Amino acid sequence: MTGRTLYERLEVIRWIVVIFLALVIISLFTSFLQKLGVGRLPGDIRFRALGREWFLPVTSTLVLSGVVSLIARYL
Repeated sequence: MTGRTLYERLEVIRWIVVIFLALVIISLFTSFLQKLGVGRLPGDIRFRALGREWFLPVTSTLVLSGVVSLIARYL
């Protein structure tokens, strides 16, 4: 036994569900966000390595985080 209480176990399950739902929502809005230009902003990095194309949306992540923070703050 790891010594975790029932409450701690429920918290872990809750976070897993929240992360899963966030990933589902993000995947649903991906095509819409690409039409708005998210993913092609200056600072988003695309490169080829090991025969595969890699994409690191640094600027897009910062912009979306800022927008979500503003929405959360004023709602």
